[in-house]
Amino acid sequence: MLTGKQKRFLRAQAHHLTPIFQVGKGGVNENMTNQIKEALEVRELIKVAILQNNLDDKHEVAEALAAGAEAELVQLIGHTVVLYKESRENKTIKLP
Repeated sequence: MLTGKQKRFLRAQAHHLTPIFQVGKGGVNENMTNQIKEALEVRELIKVAILQNNLDDKHEVAEALAAGAEAELVQLIGHTVVLYKESRENKTIKLP
């Protein structure tokens, strides 16, 4: 579990990132969560955009993404989800 201080730090780190995944009409599926898991292993911190044509509740989508990728939900702002997962091989982010 991340502390408030760690989440603030990660939000600041994620500010300049652009979303590398999009959740569309199809919603969250296993293939997508596997790809997100792989991206998190490389980058540790990513953004995911929830498109307007996704009819699911954005909070549920964010929770499903975090659970599926076994990651921490750092932030849900508008339709953008910020996920963090500590990398095993490529640790670059030092949490406070």
